[in-house]
Amino acid sequence: MFGLGFQEIIIILIVALLIIGPRKLPDLAKSLGKAFREFKNATDDLKQNFDIDTITREETPPLPKQPPPAGTETDKATTKEST
Repeated sequence: MFGLGFQEIIIILIVALLIIGPRKLPDLAKSLGKAFREFKNATDDLKQNFDIDTITREETPPLPKQPPPAGTETDKATTKEST
């Protein structure tokens, strides 16, 4: 979990308990949980919308390259060079 061991997490919780206090710590944990849940829901919604957009987007295949019509200047220049 973020490269933290069990001992480091316990120390962080004890420091938070001392700084914030036992009465406000549950409220803080609840608000952090709500914030993380909203963030996760927002990112999941964004991923879903992005997936739907990429699926529904229709890409047109490239048109095949067609030779120039007969009788054009490039065709006349080629025949002059070959004669």
